Amino acid sequence: MSSTLVAVDFDAHRPAELARFWGSVLDRPVEERAGGLLLAGDQTQVGLRFVASPSEKTGPNRIHLHLTSTDEGDMERVVAEAIGLGASHLDVGQLPEEGHVVLADPEGNELCVIPPDSSFLAGCGFLGELACDGSRAVGVFWSEVLGWPLVWDQDEETAIQSPAGGTKVAWGGPPLAPKPTTNRQRLLLATTDDHESEVGRLLSLGATRVDDWDLAGREGGGTTLADPDGNELRLLP
Repeated sequence: MSSTLVAVDFDAHRPAELARFWGSVLDRPVEERAGGLLLAGDQTQVGLRFVASPSEKTGPNRIHLHLTSTDEGDMERVVAEAIGLGASHLDVGQLPEEGHVVLADPEGNELCVIPPDSSFLAGCGFLGELACDGSRAVGVFWSEVLGWPLVWDQDEETAIQSPAGGTKVAWGGPPLAPKPTTNRQRLLLATTDDHESEVGRLLSLGATRVDDWDLAGREGGGTTLADPDGNELRLLP
């Protein structure tokens, strides 16, 4: 394994404002890095990065974030603080008995606050999950790319997690929502190996080149690829 997950990239109309929102929610400093504003993660918590883009959000994102809570009071606090910072309640057809609270950040990106009794996210930290729309093949692909084991593989649903623990990345399986022309989110990778050799490894695992979507000017260079479901990803130089 020679790719590491740096962050989830978000296209944003006002990246500085969105970075401040998420920095306050996650209690992380905002750093300028690689053409965007980064909330750095660590060995167990995935980073977030925000880059300026004029692209419009036309439907639900293929990735949304799950925040965890420690008890009912903590869950209420997380929801209230997010709303106080600029989030809003969002109706996506959730049922009251499901327990979680669905919100949208100031640019409409979906997020959920998860009740404290979630055994699936126990011990995963505050940013407990990247919940993704995707096939089982994509979960297997990302497990091989990152060297993270599959910690869930059932009924076409998959999840992976760093060997150190922390944030899970999960894919819900079919049916898959239609993909927009380009996603407004993507996984951002870095490598300590030769860049072109790592591109070749990702291609051998099932990635494809995306030659007609050049983000080099705002991504700090690198190579844009797509995973087996066609979701864009970026390998930094």
